[in-house]
Amino acid sequence: MTRIIVLRHGETQFNFERKLQGHCNSPLTNKGTVQAKNYGIVLREHLLGCEFEVHASPLGRAMQTARLVCEEVGYPEKAILEDVRLKEFNLGDWEKRSIPTLVQEQPDLLANKDWYLQAPNAETYDEVRARLSSWLVDTPNEKDLVVVSHGLTGIVLRGLLLGMEYNETWQQDLPQDAFFIIENNKVRRISCTDTPEMAEML
Repeated sequence: MTRIIVLRHGETQFNFERKLQGHCNSPLTNKGTVQAKNYGIVLREHLLGCEFEVHASPLGRAMQTARLVCEEVGYPEKAILEDVRLKEFNLGDWEKRSIPTLVQEQPDLLANKDWYLQAPNAETYDEVRARLSSWLVDTPNEKDLVVVSHGLTGIVLRGLLLGMEYNETWQQDLPQDAFFIIENNKVRRISCTDTPEMAEML
């Protein structure tokens, strides 16, 4: 494997409203659209002269982000490889629930960073790790890979690639204004907040 570049979809309406999404979906906000374009603008510099593929979760918000990224890097939209194994955790009974409401019901909910997995009927960490491991086995090792996924699935993928234990995996951040380049068991965090488009938003 050469490089794997992992990015999360841009801000969605549910992100803005502080609602959990999981396998359900909401569209990118205007800010999320700008974030996705900024991913592409910054990525372009890192992909010059490289052979690469774009892989994405089939959920709408990830595909919307992937299309905007591809537009900026000059990669054909029809070549995006959708894979269900890159989907977000299924958050069971908490999908579409408001985070503030959940905290009212359980005041200590956010004490641990893996609190999402307390959702009744949620997909487990081991289940997600297994499907990501399966995806890795099936990916080419002669090209760079750009992976457009989700917050929780993204940190599990990064943890898997870097050989992290469970607790270390959940200490990672879930940005929508940066992506991660993983190569030779090392990771670089690349900020995407300094482009003209994002400066205008700020």
